[in-house]
Amino acid sequence: MEAFVLANEPTVRLTAFAVVLAVMVLWEVLAPRRSRPLARRRRWPANLGIVVLNSIIIRLLFPAAAVGVALTAETQGWGLLHRYDVPSWVAVVAGVVVLDLAIYLQHVMFHAVPALWRLHRMHHADLDIDVTTGARFHPVEIVISMLIKFAVIAALGVPPVAVVLFEVLLNATSMFNHSNVRISPALEPALRWLVVTPDMHRVHHSIERDETNSNFGFNLSIWDRLFGTYRAQPRAGHQAMTIGIPDFRDAAECNSITGMLAIPFHGGKAAPQHLEPQHDRR
Repeated sequence: MEAFVLANEPTVRLTAFAVVLAVMVLWEVLAPRRSRPLARRRRWPANLGIVVLNSIIIRLLFPAAAVGVALTAETQGWGLLHRYDVPSWVAVVAGVVVLDLAIYLQHVMFHAVPALWRLHRMHHADLDIDVTTGARFHPVEIVISMLIKFAVIAALGVPPVAVVLFEVLLNATSMFNHSNVRISPALEPALRWLVVTPDMHRVHHSIERDETNSNFGFNLSIWDRLFGTYRAQPRAGHQAMTIGIPDFRDAAECNSITGMLAIPFHGGKAAPQHLEPQHDRR
């Protein structure tokens, strides 16, 4: 199975992406959490177009992708996990968990550093939030994120199969926690103790600055609780809260590929400051 996954890594990832996207779209149609302020046809072409553009750029710049770095690290004996006789399953679990922590810390950094926030605000400038928001990132941010991932993989010696598993999980959980889906009130509070749920991550897309600077996790919810960035609910409630950022409210700009790509390079303010929470941590 491991040999098959590594030999067909692009196909595995693309198939997983398509299946999760289809499932979440169907869930959004059947059980939406919020009413839509904008029709899908006004947002989805640009959001999905960015996915295609980013995929092309990454394949051109990094043909071997992250799994290639992992294979090289394995061959050369790079990384902490290759220095010790660690059971393979332990190495896989450790690799996935550490990569998830790295993505959390990277996300905080993209909010804290002004130049990086200018890139990341393209993601936050979406005027609504749904499954397609989970894949809406500026190409330069994607490249920087990939380089950070390469460094973590090489330093830790993450097994190649763990890299593929993490990439699949990251894409799947990003689409899941950005989705406009309703989860049973009896289940959701328990579920968010383990993973980042849509209600938990939606707070992060609030127009309110202190809410934007909370709930940075993508997969495991423990990091926000551990580092004090967890916020339970938006002050205005999920139905009444406003999605987006104050500096970019023009639908024509925020929902076109050219407008989205230009967001880092004009207008706006400095990065949201004061990352320490300004709320209760229930």
